[in-house]
Amino acid sequence: MSVIYVLLTISILIAIAFFIAFIIAVKKGQFDDSYSHSVRMLFEDELVKEKSKKSILTKKD
Repeated sequence: MSVIYVLLTISILIAIAFFIAFIIAVKKGQFDDSYSHSVRMLFEDELVKEKSKKSILTKKD
């Protein structure tokens, strides 16, 4: 029975350590990039359009 108490104590300490690490990361701004993910798809489309225009122009010549 004492092993359960030891394992429970260790698991709670590890959980608290991960929670503190998460709070520190949030305070340092680790998760502040909310803009690039929403517009990444738009930038990729523009790159594909530019490549296709260049390939069309080279095929006509």
